[in-house]
Amino acid sequence: MVPLDLAGPGVTALVIGVFIAVYAGLALGRVPGFGVDRTGFALLGALALYAAGAVDDHGVAAAVDVPTLVVLFGLMVLSAQFYVSGFYDLCVHAISHGGASPRRLLAVTVVVGGGLSSVLANDVVVFAMTPLLCRGIMARGLDPRPYLIALAGAANAGSAATIIGNPQNILIGQAGGLDFWAFLAVCGPPALAALAVVYATVAVIWRREMTDPGRAPGHERPAFSRWGIAKGGLATIALLACFALPVSQATGVLIVAGALLVTRRRTTREMLEHVDWPLLLLFVGLFVITHAVASLPVVVEAVAGLQAAGADPSRLSVMTPFALIASNTIGNVPAVVLLLALWPDLPEATLQALALLSTLAGNLLLVGSLANLIVAERAAAVGVRLGFLEHARCGVPMTLVSVALAVLWLALVG
Repeated sequence: MVPLDLAGPGVTALVIGVFIAVYAGLALGRVPGFGVDRTGFALLGALALYAAGAVDDHGVAAAVDVPTLVVLFGLMVLSAQFYVSGFYDLCVHAISHGGASPRRLLAVTVVVGGGLSSVLANDVVVFAMTPLLCRGIMARGLDPRPYLIALAGAANAGSAATIIGNPQNILIGQAGGLDFWAFLAVCGPPALAALAVVYATVAVIWRREMTDPGRAPGHERPAFSRWGIAKGGLATIALLACFALPVSQATGVLIVAGALLVTRRRTTREMLEHVDWPLLLLFVGLFVITHAVASLPVVVEAVAGLQAAGADPSRLSVMTPFALIASNTIGNVPAVVLLLALWPDLPEATLQALALLSTLAGNLLLVGSLANLIVAERAAAVGVRLGFLEHARCGVPMTLVSVALAVLWLALVG
């Protein structure tokens, strides 16, 4: 890492001060009385560093990982295609209108949420499914909260299986040039085990609330476009080919996204309305801030000292507590951005472990992942409150068990 040219005492203090303020804001979520959220903290921090001259145009260009943003954008466009075609509506209709028992509904929620999140970014999956699931479950006369917890937990667990399942995995995959199938072979089995743990935990803890009231919802199928869903399916196959074949992933994803934007029935604006622009901007801000911090000579020396003292993230005894603590304070996406900035040359096995553990750790608390927060916020918009303690009742045991299984698996495969 090349130290900043302007890294005098004043600039060093400014960069570290902005870093602490931003990551404290990420841990808090928002400041009471203000509308600044996590994206706002990251952007304001990056703007402050740029305005003060701590980073310049070249520094910003060097900091921002464009291929990661391109891949994430492409997955959001793919998810938008499924959304506007009515695919998510069909999935939720099948979950809530199938006449199955409450426990079977829970199982289907876990399978669908986890399966979709393994090939689409989990944040966009839960964004689309949460309000639909709330309405469908309430139409059955059931409490939607256990199903929402299961959706969030399954989305995180399922997304851990692939390098395109969530934002932090996309970043890790791009940073390390990881192979799609090698990643799946390592992270897929513990992700499947975590899905089973999610189901079992919710089914046991919420067993009293999962009594069928005998109310049958209407069976009218929602409107959908067969061609739109087929187009999304073909795009998914093409996108997976981009990751499975030795071609430029970012270029391939851009081509797939561009093809999806060419449509007669939907305007480009309608498609882009379903892109999570705040999440992309969050990445940009974090890239700039962590690059500035990691470039400071004092930080470079501190990292070297930590490694000399044995605090090496390639060790599971270090990676596991880091993932659990960092993911549930500053969030798993900021934690991964920070670690990759401080340790840019981690080996493949360590990157796989980082992706798996940081994702599963995000299930511990409501603030542990963006997917959890999206579920809570989208549910609140339709009148369902999912509280911190309600989530933690399931989140803590499901995370501790799934992380323990993942660590055991990683130790066995070396």
